[in-house]
Amino acid sequence: MRCMDEFRLSCKPCSEGVDFDFDLQLFADGEKTEEPTAKKREDARKKGQVGKSQELNTAFVLLVGFFVVKLLWEHIYVEISNYMMYIYGHLMQNVDTESVLQLFIGIVILLAKTVFPIMISIMLIGLAINFFQVGLNFNTESIGFKLDKLNPINGFGRIFSKRTLVELVKSIFKIIVIGFFLYNYLKDEIPFMPQFIYYDLGTSLQEISKILFAMVFQVIAVIIIMAVLDYAYQKWQTTQDLKMTKQEVKDEMKQSEGDPQIKGKIRQKQRQMAMSRMMQEVPKADVIVTNPTHFAVALQYHQGMTAPLVVAKGQDLVAQKIKDAAREHDVPIVENKPLARALFFSVEIGDIVPPELYQAVAEVLAYVYRLKHRSYGYA
Repeated sequence: MRCMDEFRLSCKPCSEGVDFDFDLQLFADGEKTEEPTAKKREDARKKGQVGKSQELNTAFVLLVGFFVVKLLWEHIYVEISNYMMYIYGHLMQNVDTESVLQLFIGIVILLAKTVFPIMISIMLIGLAINFFQVGLNFNTESIGFKLDKLNPINGFGRIFSKRTLVELVKSIFKIIVIGFFLYNYLKDEIPFMPQFIYYDLGTSLQEISKILFAMVFQVIAVIIIMAVLDYAYQKWQTTQDLKMTKQEVKDEMKQSEGDPQIKGKIRQKQRQMAMSRMMQEVPKADVIVTNPTHFAVALQYHQGMTAPLVVAKGQDLVAQKIKDAAREHDVPIVENKPLARALFFSVEIGDIVPPELYQAVAEVLAYVYRLKHRSYGYA
């Protein structure tokens, strides 16, 4: 065995003299270890891939449905009783077209008084729970026709998948738990049920309804607890399904922010353009203040300006280019180390000299003007 690098294992059997190189980073890059990005979640949401528990919808629909039935139970009983008495007292005497029409209208009215309130409440709670889980999310992609759904191989893959196995285990667990609660409750109530035959119909129905509602609400409480756990599991499972490899994260960043190489070239081009504009201002300067080797600052001043203006500045190689351009266009170069450093670090290109440097800059400009005077032959 040879030495092991950070992410690379090289093995060379001495007898065969063959190298086997395993790049462990390739395996690491292929693993989905990264949390899904906001863009990944948004794209999945558009496709309908969200953490949603159908069990939660079912649990609250049952809860609200039976709660409304319990609230309206007496009203429903009275309405059905009155309608049955009306049918047997009036409509059953003559069966003709008019009586059948009245029967149909009566049934519609009865449903409006008894069933429709329950249906509306169930619809509203279904919409509310769905909104709680996924918010407003309209998409047609999840219900669109796809040929791969007809592929039997893919179908068998879905049937024997991990998700299907989990759903099977959940269903068996629900049956066992709900069956246990039902047995526990009914074993105490069943011995008292035979005595209902001695009650009148109204009393019997009232007693039976009490037992049924108590049993139903206990079962629904258990279903709600399991639904909340299932909702947490679905959220976690969705996150696991959306996890990304390191390479996927890098590719997404390139798509959303642009290729770093292209961005680097753009920045380089921008710097070149800024440098070109700056170098065009050097011939217009009145003086170049230098360090003398590390810094160079070009100053410009003419009548009407409130203070001298920094038109160019640079360090090291850029400073040398500024001085070369100044020599080429006969712009005076003055060595003043403290002033050059102060101007370079405190004043940006295009800004005027700050008041604290007025005196030093004035002395330099005065010296330059005297030099120009002498060059023109003035005493």
